[in-house]
Amino acid sequence: MKIIKKIRTILFYILIIGGFSALVYWIITVGKGLEKGEKITTKAISANSFNEFTDSFVENLHHPAGILLLQVIIIIIAARLFGAVFKKMGQPSVIGEILAGIVLGPSLLGLYFPEVSQFIFPAQSLGNLQVLSQIGLVLFMFIVGMELNLNVLKNKAHEAVVISHASIIIPFAMGVGLAYFIYASFAPKGIEFASFGLFLGISMSITAFPVLARIIQERNMQKSRLGAIAITCAAADDITAWCLLAVVIAIVKAGSVFSALYTILLAVAYVLIMLKVIRPFLQKLGNTHDSAKGVSKSLIATVFLVLLISSFVTEAIGIHALFGAFMAGTIMPENTKLRSLFTEKIEDIALVMLLPLFFVITGLRTQIGLLNSPELWEVTGMIILVAVLGKFGGSAIAARFVGQNWKDSFTIGALMNTRGLMELVVLNIGYDLGVLNAEIFAMMVIMALVTTFMTGPILNLIQKAYKSSTAAQAASTMDKTI
Repeated sequence: MKIIKKIRTILFYILIIGGFSALVYWIITVGKGLEKGEKITTKAISANSFNEFTDSFVENLHHPAGILLLQVIIIIIAARLFGAVFKKMGQPSVIGEILAGIVLGPSLLGLYFPEVSQFIFPAQSLGNLQVLSQIGLVLFMFIVGMELNLNVLKNKAHEAVVISHASIIIPFAMGVGLAYFIYASFAPKGIEFASFGLFLGISMSITAFPVLARIIQERNMQKSRLGAIAITCAAADDITAWCLLAVVIAIVKAGSVFSALYTILLAVAYVLIMLKVIRPFLQKLGNTHDSAKGVSKSLIATVFLVLLISSFVTEAIGIHALFGAFMAGTIMPENTKLRSLFTEKIEDIALVMLLPLFFVITGLRTQIGLLNSPELWEVTGMIILVAVLGKFGGSAIAARFVGQNWKDSFTIGALMNTRGLMELVVLNIGYDLGVLNAEIFAMMVIMALVTTFMTGPILNLIQKAYKSSTAAQAASTMDKTI
């Protein structure tokens, strides 16, 4: 019976496919008669058919969709390779991903293989790439907001706020001071000193909360008192720095503090609505959600609408869409399982596919070749020195003042000095606003890389130095007892 059924199925398939194919052929043949009187040119098969095929193939590659897909493929491969190499070196993978972007930009690929660079990253295609990268950044900032544990912030606020705010105001003031000396040489034409100085100050004040959190996790410090203080400081730093950045952007766009007053008032109203109206609403939704049954589509849609509307409102107000995404993340329900589910859903596509696009956009803007004189590298060194002294020194001194020992104070300073991706976000905002020119942008990108790269070695050095010191003290005590 099974064999007969199989034969019947095959015969039916042949009759259906063959019969209807014959019908289609007959209709097309009869339809030829309808072409009478129409001026139809029939292409003859030429000897150059292969050339025609290659021309068509190249044209397809230059299609916006084709070139965008090619760019994404190359970027993801480069980011994963460089990230893996730096992870094996004991460094955060984000450093490798940033370097991958610089390598694909004019500093290396564009310098030595300009034709290849022009083919992969033609100027007319960068708009699509930038839009995709901005979507990735919005999703990433949403994750950063969700990863902040505001309960921990409340519990350790007295120490964290002092350390965090000191680690912002000291480098901020030093950045503004540095701007005074380099404004005449490096500020773009038409940019007021206040805008340039404030942006340089905020650029010096940033801490990369996600990178810091991952370093603490990799070193198994998350359950220790020191790890909890460092995470809390970084969380307070993130919230304060992004609020300050929103104010600075408003001032830069408006032209003065008084002109920005309306933007700042609207921003305050927006924050109050998010905290007093949207947050309780989301909390109710979170309380009714049973994580064991999975996330409902209506809840996912609601969360994404809050994210998109929040980002749109802050962009419209004039304080950047990324602040809205960050704020949307912080007001998500405190249900840990729910936050983890959303993080898992968004993190893969945001961090693996879309975020590397942002690194390449940054790399395409970073022209290290512009730093072609000893004087320019001296200024770069000065920027790095001011950044390290302000952030590392400010954090360590404040930590020591609130009662931490010197080892823990230096450790907090080293961690807070990590800038990573968050610094690049701020720098790109400054570049888009026209506050930073190509030279100062390249210098600041180098500073972000150096300060992130040095975190691991400095932590190892502190650990080694104080371990040796403890061992020496123990040996000295034993000698005295003997």
